[in-house]
Amino acid sequence: MKIPNKWVGDRAFYFSMLHLAIPLIIQQAVSSFVSLLDNVMVGALGTESISGVAIVNQLVFVYYLTVFGTLSGASIFGSQFFGVGDHKGLRDTFRFRLIASLGLTVVAIVVFLTAGDSLTALFLTDDGTSDVGLTASLASQYMQITLWGLVPYAIAQVYSSVVRETGDAFQPMVASVLSILVNLLFNYLLIFGKLGFPAMGVAGAAWATVLSRYVECFYLLIATHRRPDKYRFIQGALRSLRIPLTLCRRIVITGLPLMLNECLWSLGSTMINQSYSTRGLTVVAATNIQSTVWNLFTIIMFAMGSVVSIMVGQRLGAGDIEGARETDTRLITFTVVLHMIIGTILVLTAPYIPYIYNTTDEVRSLTSTLLYISGAVLPVTAFMHTCYFTVRSGGKTIITFLFDCGFTWCVVLPLVVCLCSFTDLPMAVIFLLAQLSEVIKAVIGFWMLKSGIWAKNLIHDLGGKAEESTL
Repeated sequence: MKIPNKWVGDRAFYFSMLHLAIPLIIQQAVSSFVSLLDNVMVGALGTESISGVAIVNQLVFVYYLTVFGTLSGASIFGSQFFGVGDHKGLRDTFRFRLIASLGLTVVAIVVFLTAGDSLTALFLTDDGTSDVGLTASLASQYMQITLWGLVPYAIAQVYSSVVRETGDAFQPMVASVLSILVNLLFNYLLIFGKLGFPAMGVAGAAWATVLSRYVECFYLLIATHRRPDKYRFIQGALRSLRIPLTLCRRIVITGLPLMLNECLWSLGSTMINQSYSTRGLTVVAATNIQSTVWNLFTIIMFAMGSVVSIMVGQRLGAGDIEGARETDTRLITFTVVLHMIIGTILVLTAPYIPYIYNTTDEVRSLTSTLLYISGAVLPVTAFMHTCYFTVRSGGKTIITFLFDCGFTWCVVLPLVVCLCSFTDLPMAVIFLLAQLSEVIKAVIGFWMLKSGIWAKNLIHDLGGKAEESTL
């Protein structure tokens, strides 16, 4: 049977896709693998340590995704500006991202300093298997140190997002890999006290993360500013932080739903995990391991989201609506088929993965079950992920807000809260029902793709190629 051309591209198409995807996949792969090793090293300290770190990471995750959502609004315009060669427009989006991300970082630091312990306490339920007081103490210690890395994280994300929109995924990949290797090395040295370094336990893991953030940030600053001929958007970018009011207004109008979506979606995800945590610290540890392993198996999925955003966004910016739709169909087909294979591998390895952790048999058993479920639904998750980035590339951010955040808050979160609070169902059954509920979301995503409501050029009325003399 011949596969329709609209689903499969030619050699040039896949070469362009891989040119963007491979650096992103390498970056994501190294990040996820080291995160797994990091998780294992912290886990060697005991269930309380892995649970405390997991709780803090879940809270900081809300900040990470809020920054991502804020950058995403400007990225929609950045991709389209670069698609028509408008370097001044891209420069203006860079300034917007820098101001917005640093402002959010200040807010986040204040919130975590004043309410961090109270937020952590929401995840602590004594199930008689672990020391809740020790977990709370370790979480507080880890959070206080982690805050030192938020500013360099924000700056690195700004530079990384703009550089990718120029078609260069290599430098962000190098920065990320360097950061990850530094994190891994100093985790080993500071957690266990090797080569004359003090054995700091959980605090050592936190300081290793902070150090890695600074390495990533400084690398991107140097790599970008030393090549203004290549990254033309950086020419004069910091001489002034002025942004055209019309563009600023458009970014805010388009991007605010994205920021709210990422913030509220991550907050909803955190509340789902908080509901899971009412079943005890065994569940906290198991869901943390499941999440870390799942990230390792979704590296290509996350990379393909960025590829969809860039390749489809550039087509839309050039006014090639039909080309954008065709490109999107081929990218989604490739992603879903590939994740059928990856999901199968996850299911087959699920019984063995938990044994790399120094934890209890109860945690291992629950983790294996959660991984079975995650592997089975991975193709559906991959489809929804690429749907989100497709609709976002055309600036339909209200729709993405309803599709992503609205569904989480109106369907998944109420379902999990009710099941955890009012039933005695096993944790594995609750997790399965939560995952199956997202099949509804996949059906909605399919309808949106078929309708073509997302395919829109956003920059045709913003002046085209702006004069470079306005620097």
